[in-house]
Amino acid sequence: METNDILKKVRKIEIKTRGLSANIFAGEYHSAFKGRGMAFAEVREYQYGDDIRDIEWNVTARFGRPFIKVFEEERELTVMLLVDVSGSLEFGTLCQTKREMQTEIAATLAFSAIQNNDKIGVIFFSDHVEKFIPPKKGRKHILYIIRELLEFQPVSRKTDISAALEYFTEAIKRRCTCFMISDFIDDKDFRQPLTIANRKHDVVAVQVYDRRIADLPNVGLIKMHDLESGHEAIIDTSSAKVRATQAKWWKQQCGRLNETFAHSKVDNVSVRTDQDYVSALMALFAKRT
Repeated sequence: METNDILKKVRKIEIKTRGLSANIFAGEYHSAFKGRGMAFAEVREYQYGDDIRDIEWNVTARFGRPFIKVFEEERELTVMLLVDVSGSLEFGTLCQTKREMQTEIAATLAFSAIQNNDKIGVIFFSDHVEKFIPPKKGRKHILYIIRELLEFQPVSRKTDISAALEYFTEAIKRRCTCFMISDFIDDKDFRQPLTIANRKHDVVAVQVYDRRIADLPNVGLIKMHDLESGHEAIIDTSSAKVRATQAKWWKQQCGRLNETFAHSKVDNVSVRTDQDYVSALMALFAKRT
């Protein structure tokens, strides 16, 4: 893609997602994702009912009357986006591909983060970590992230969620908020690394999926192409049995995924490519406040 075309795409994404984060998510994001802890703000004279453990003894000795330390929430966060770039994200049958929706969600979260003066970083993963963008602040950094979300080409087309989580847990030392954005189609069990990551950090899962993965249309014979393995097959969608088998598989996938999130105590939300991700994210934020 030509550089001018890329810049136009970046600008389009920025206009849409920056507006959303400013006008819709600002307060909700602030409430839903807290700072690392309490930071010292000032000292003031002791008042009846104050905790004596907060007495500032040096100032108390200097003035001959008790003073206490006042703390406030340390608002600055580090936010990490764990973004799935495996082949299955290129699938889309209605409004957009899963990757296109994923890009908008990631950009919206990134702008929400910098409006709260938070640092934002990204880990792109397939069946290994494809790229690590260290957390920084600023609009220039966000635009670089959006460009990578739009244009990054992974080496592998396969998926290994465990590998991404293990890398993230090791690479980011201080506690942060992590949004893992994926379709979560992975045959391997990633419950343990997800649990470990969520104990050290605050992990939030955003599942992006397409309607047709659960609801095959009745359109006769179609060629199916697995975007990760490359395998191709002809299936007969006019067969009620074939459609029922696909629906059953998807229901089982979702059941296992929900069990994994519940076991790992990870907040999560599912977003379909033909639906509004804004309301889904707003519901997620509200659940956390």
